[in-house]
Amino acid sequence: MNKIKRMFSRFLTCIKNPMVNVLPGQIAFFLVLAIFPILLLIGVIASFFSISMDNVVNLIAQGFPTEVVDVITPILVGKKFDSNIGLLMTIGFFIASNGAHSIVLASNTLYGFPNADVVKRRVKSVFIIFLLIILFVFNLVLLAFGDKIINFIFSLISSETLISSLKSFLLLFRWPFAMFIMYFNIKLIYTLAPDWKILSKYTTKGAIFTTIGWVVATAVYSYYASHFSNYDLFYGSLSNIVALMIWIYALSYILVVGIAINVNEYKFEGEEG
Repeated sequence: MNKIKRMFSRFLTCIKNPMVNVLPGQIAFFLVLAIFPILLLIGVIASFFSISMDNVVNLIAQGFPTEVVDVITPILVGKKFDSNIGLLMTIGFFIASNGAHSIVLASNTLYGFPNADVVKRRVKSVFIIFLLIILFVFNLVLLAFGDKIINFIFSLISSETLISSLKSFLLLFRWPFAMFIMYFNIKLIYTLAPDWKILSKYTTKGAIFTTIGWVVATAVYSYYASHFSNYDLFYGSLSNIVALMIWIYALSYILVVGIAINVNEYKFEGEEG
């Protein structure tokens, strides 16, 4: 019992660290900035495979609220995806990597590790932001708006037998598969972030907490998007965009709390060992 109390006390100390309160906002801000290069990347891929931008926009419209679609549509429609777009994507991803760089610095601060040289941190930050973007898109597409997109895809299939088989498969494996992919990537981020070698076992509890927290937060946001997406009492036509940003912030905060849990586990195990 005393060990549990000491562990909980250390965890509260980590949570009260100013970094834990400041970092989620930074991560959320740079994830929002990353939306622009992500959309450009989608446009480049669609252009490479000669896919109509109208079809891409229609697919996005199946998952995003109307106000969000109205914002992102001009980015995709009417653009020529050439080498200049590639340069903009590179700049955009580099700017977005500042969020991952904040995770690296905050992890070092919470663990009490010295910072590595800036080049090493920046290279690692670019890799981490790609993992975060993959998680963000995966979370959005498969979890938050998976039902809408799946129904859209099913509408393109004429075989009722095939649709029935696919529905049974997705119903059985969708959530376990999603949680495994999320857990693996989150654990990888937690292991790579500090500029000091952290054994994988010290990131397990934080990764489990973040995975479950992200699924719950996404389920809540998915329920809102499906049932209350026209609710505009406070923010009018911006209500859906505000809800999207709150969801991104919630994911960022849960991610940072997961770091605090890992720090607590690392220091607790180290002192006990």
